[in-house]
Amino acid sequence: MGSTMDKAKGIANEAAGKAKQHIGEAIDSPKLQAEGAIQEAKGHAQKALGDAKAAAKDAANKAADFANRKL
Repeated sequence: MGSTMDKAKGIANEAAGKAKQHIGEAIDSPKLQAEGAIQEAKGHAQKALGDAKAAAKDAANKAADFANRKL
């Protein structure tokens, strides 16, 4: 999966997790609040993975450009 897709899924999971937490608070459901917190954390991790993939791709592209200029 590409970095953009990871970031998009991360944003979606963060939003869904926050919504679950707020609904859990509104209906006094600790279980739903916990599920929301877990889903939000998953979203943060997915976004971080997307950022890492983008950084690695950028570094690889820069290294390839540098190598091509030296040839």
